[in-house]
Amino acid sequence: MSSEPVSPEDTAVQLMRAMTRLRARLRTEAPIDDLPWNWSHLTTLHRIVQDGPVTATELAQAEHVRRQSMGETLVALRTGGMVTTAKDPNDGRKSLVSATPAGRTLCERIPAARQAWLARRDRGLAPGRRAPDARQGRSDHESSGGLRALML
Repeated sequence: MSSEPVSPEDTAVQLMRAMTRLRARLRTEAPIDDLPWNWSHLTTLHRIVQDGPVTATELAQAEHVRRQSMGETLVALRTGGMVTTAKDPNDGRKSLVSATPAGRTLCERIPAARQAWLARRDRGLAPGRRAPDARQGRSDHESSGGLRALML
């Protein structure tokens, strides 16, 4: 690496590229190849698990999609046993969508696979390039080696 200082703009560009590559890699490491779900299904399911019972309209707004598109996503999730719907106790005209135990399990499975991949990746790095243990109190500058390794 060059010893010349890197401009904040160049650092931002490098970070965005690294994040894009890392996100793409994490997607390939998530165990969804054997499942019928796409990323729209999974992000919607994750939001339902996180936010609790929610209406389809609220989901559509949160995911920045049309209500009709969210309806299609929810039909697929409901058919697959990932979510259920029930009448809103405060407004019987609305339905609330909730995750089933199977949906919750799926949402737990994907991050676990990603974390396992990151841990394997980190163990494969030279000690000076590993991600720091937060308890060690290293500075951001000292921990940049691990990020640089992920960019490769």
